[in-house]
Amino acid sequence: QLQLVESGGGLVQPGGSLRLSCAASGFTLNSYAIGWFRQAPGKEREGVSCISISTGSTNYADNVKGRFTISRNNAKNTVYLQMNSLKPEDTAVYYCAAISRTMFWSCDLEKYDYWGQGTQVTVSS
Repeated sequence: QLQLVESGGGLVQPGGSLRLSCAASGFTLNSYAIGWFRQAPGKEREGVSCISISTGSTNYADNVKGRFTISRNNAKNTVYLQMNSLKPEDTAVYYCAAISRTMFWSCDLEKYDYWGQGTQVTVSS
C-alpha cells in the first residue's frame, strides 16, 4: 500500500530553520514526482515546492524561493524540505504528495494522487 509520512515539523522562532521529511513506502520514488504543499488556518492549500525524482528538476513558490530547498535521497526513498529564514507567515500544516509521472515538477495540487497526513510547522516568538 502506497503511503507517505511527513515528519520534522514543530515550533521555531522567526529566522530559524526546520527540515521536513517525506518518507515513502509501498512504492519507489524513481517514477514519481513529489510535492510539498501547505495549508494555513482559513486559507486554501498551496504549493510550496515540487521535484521530479528522475530528473531532479524543481519548482518553488515565489514566497519561498531562496529560503526553502527541496531534495531527495533515493536510497532512503525520502524527500526533504529544508526551510531556512522562517517567517510567521510560513506557519501551516505541511503535506507531501505524490504523482506517478517522471517528467513532472509542477505544484498543481489537483494533479497529485497520494497525500500524507501532514505535519504542523509553527513560526512564532
